[in-house]
Amino acid sequence: MNDQAQQLRRQMNKGAHEAKTIAVISGKGGVGKSNITLNVAIDLVNRGKKVMIFDLDIGMGNIDILLGLQSKYSIVDMFQQHLNIETVIETTSQGLAYVTAGSGLTDIFQMNEEKIHFFLDQFNRVLAQYDYIFFDMGAGATRESLFYILSADECFVVTTPEPTAMMDAYAMIKHVHARNNDLPFYLIMNRVQAKKEGMMAIERLKRVVYQFLNKDIMSLGQLSYDKIVSKAVSKQTPFILSDPKSTIAKDIHDLMSHYLINPGAEPTTQTSGFISKLKKLIKER
Repeated sequence: MNDQAQQLRRQMNKGAHEAKTIAVISGKGGVGKSNITLNVAIDLVNRGKKVMIFDLDIGMGNIDILLGLQSKYSIVDMFQQHLNIETVIETTSQGLAYVTAGSGLTDIFQMNEEKIHFFLDQFNRVLAQYDYIFFDMGAGATRESLFYILSADECFVVTTPEPTAMMDAYAMIKHVHARNNDLPFYLIMNRVQAKKEGMMAIERLKRVVYQFLNKDIMSLGQLSYDKIVSKAVSKQTPFILSDPKSTIAKDIHDLMSHYLINPGAEPTTQTSGFISKLKKLIKER
């Protein structure tokens, strides 16, 4: 009966697009991944796109904190209380939808058959309602959380020019690429002190990835080091809203303009395959 309902929904939505799913990853913590995810998402909302963030940062989820908002329910509550996904989705006054991580998030990465079907059914309900769905992943990757990354349409990799951050970013790309060599990677170089430094770091990482993995990764650009960011975090207001004319806000806008000129950036009427890919990966675990 459940499968029939899903088929009926798909037939009714035929011709409608499905959201493009984007996993945002980093090799190590502290590189600004969640902050970038949030501000990138708001930039897309400002362009008239329908966007949702799934906070899947295990034990460190902070999207609601960065927004200065309190969520009634989390994704953990969805599983524990068997809530519909629409109940746990929060929406900001700007129109950004998000689902918070909650505590005990590791439960959703160790699902039994019943929970898997429940999650897939709930997620399927919202795929056609948004243009972009971001998964804010934790730094690094566990075996189970990797499934969500591998099932996404694209992967944004956030790093900084620091050698350790660059090494960890490469290790993460290698780890993911070994399991899905078709997944497109988009590089975001954060906290850049000087444009030349940023360009050199980007080219270095791209060169290493191509040399050792035979994989081309695209650079979305660099984000300047800006004291506005820490002030925005303290104020619990995204900097793209609190300081829209700041250097970092302009960088975010330029970065997403660069992303959107790619032919594959816009959602299409073709199925994204997220559900089928995730189902297959979990079945094979």
